Amino acid sequence: MEYPQMYEEKPVTILVMPPINNSSNVEAKELLYTSISRPLAEAGYYVISPRLAMDILKAESAYDAELFFEADLKPFKKVFGVDAVVFSVIDSWTKKGFGISTKIRYVIKSAHTGEVLFDRDCDLYLDLSDNSTFSGGGIVGSLLNLALSAVNTALTETIVAAREANYFIFEDIPRGKYSPDCGNDSEVRAKERNIKVTVK
Repeated sequence: MEYPQMYEEKPVTILVMPPINNSSNVEAKELLYTSISRPLAEAGYYVISPRLAMDILKAESAYDAELFFEADLKPFKKVFGVDAVVFSVIDSWTKKGFGISTKIRYVIKSAHTGEVLFDRDCDLYLDLSDNSTFSGGGIVGSLLNLALSAVNTALTETIVAAREANYFIFEDIPRGKYSPDCGNDSEVRAKERNIKVTVK
C-alpha cells in the first residue's frame, strides 16, 4: 500500500499553504498556490478556498509558510477545521532553452499529529518550443514574434508549468472521501517519490 498514512488518517478537509519560494521567479508562488487546489479537489478532498484562506492567513500574520513547516499544526485545525495541511517548496523555476525548468517539493502533513502523510519532489521541464508565431511582415513580423514570444512565455511558463507539476504530483494521491474511488485504490501502484518529467 502506497502512502499508508493517508489511508490511516483519511483526511477530508485540506488547507493549502502559500508556497515557500526559494526561486527568483516571484510570480511562481502565487500561480502555484492558486493551482494546487484543483487536482486535490478532483481527487475527492474538500479544499479550503485559496482566496478565503489567504485572507485569513494574512489577517493572522500566518502568510509565511516557512514559519509553520516544522510547527504545531493544531491551530490550523482549530481555525479552519482541517485534517491536513499542504506545503509546497519551489526550489527552482528558471528559463532553460525553449522552456521552463521547475523543481518543486510537495508535503502534506496531518493537522492532528503533524506527521507527514505525503512527500514528493517534481523535477519538471515544460517544453514551449512549439508555440505558434506570427508569419511574414519582415521587421514588423520579427518584432511581433518577439513581443508574442515574451508574452506567451511570461504567461504560459508560470501558469502551465504550475498546473502540470501539480497534475503529475497528485495524479496518484489516495482518493478522498468525495471521490467514487475512495477506499478502492489502495492496491494502485504509485509513482516514484522523485518525479522527473518533460511535458509539452
